[in-house]
Amino acid sequence: MRLSNIISVSALGASGVLAQNATTGKLGDALVVSNNPAGKSVIGTLPTDPFFKAGSLNGNVVGSVKATSGPGGRGVDYEVSFSSLPTEGGNFSFHIHDAPVPTDGNCTGTLAHLDPFIRGEDPVCDSTKPATCQVGDLAGKYGKITSDPYTAKFHDDFTSLVEGVGSYFANRSFVVHFANKTRITCANFAILDSNSTYTPTPSGGVVPTAPGLVPAATSTRPVTAAAGALNIAKHFAVAPVMALLLAL
Repeated sequence: MRLSNIISVSALGASGVLAQNATTGKLGDALVVSNNPAGKSVIGTLPTDPFFKAGSLNGNVVGSVKATSGPGGRGVDYEVSFSSLPTEGGNFSFHIHDAPVPTDGNCTGTLAHLDPFIRGEDPVCDSTKPATCQVGDLAGKYGKITSDPYTAKFHDDFTSLVEGVGSYFANRSFVVHFANKTRITCANFAILDSNSTYTPTPSGGVVPTAPGLVPAATSTRPVTAAAGALNIAKHFAVAPVMALLLAL
């Protein structure tokens, strides 16, 4: 009887570990966005000066990420372009991050990847199951930067251009990383006026207010700090299991 109790408790603990290692987020898989505004576009353009000023980087990476509402409002179509990459430290990755770039250009101020479903970075994204990846993990879902210059076009079902939802990113930023996750450079997104050309984001990541580029509001950026509360709850949930083991 006592042995069966131990086995049952062990099985309970094992199932908990498996659940924690599951690739889906704590709030489930990412949801398909189907109501993006027709024709809405945003763009982020890297500044002249890099955040990481060492190694084999000459000046800064030149590049941009442009995103436009997908056909029928479903998801977002992306166009990415990067060049003048470091000669060492690849393959490089790029992600949408939760916060905009501070006015001082410090890329650590962009916080973590956009992750409204609280999936976390580990285990790594399975590109064959993009709904189970972090919403902002563009490189994980659609490929890292593998050449210089590098250009790519892809469609993502899970990012939103509708203000007020967790997957909205027009008021956030993107970051380019070395393979070891060190942040090289970053830029804010801004709404692109369809009747004008865009103006590149200046050094420091400050979004300009020139015609054709409209700074996105920051007041509606949802905070995804619920992960901390869930982690606390997870730790408290271990206590009853330990107490049961000690009582056997």
